[in-house]
Amino acid sequence: MKIKSRAFYWLTLAAGSLVLGTTAQAQTAVTAESLQAQVLSGACANCHGTDGRLGGAVPVIAGRPAHVLESKLLAFKRGEDPTATVMTRHATGYTDDELAALAAYFSKLGR
Repeated sequence: MKIKSRAFYWLTLAAGSLVLGTTAQAQTAVTAESLQAQVLSGACANCHGTDGRLGGAVPVIAGRPAHVLESKLLAFKRGEDPTATVMTRHATGYTDDELAALAAYFSKLGR
């Protein structure tokens, strides 16, 4: 009986470790992606505030749909928005994937 109990104990411990390790890896990947977007958003904070809600003459970007933000950022990057001020210069410093990550990041920040 003791041998079966020990085997069951070690099997349970190994399975639990495997599940927890997989969960930790998934959380790390999400956290790393989120942190990357947060770092990229540093330049945005100068005008839009750290949470994208500064307002005033500068548009609030927090909580806007990601596809709207991404489309606008890509238009800035391509020089397609005649109303752009410094945004064309900012947007050209990012890849399309980074702009998509920024759009997703700010869309998840509630208004």
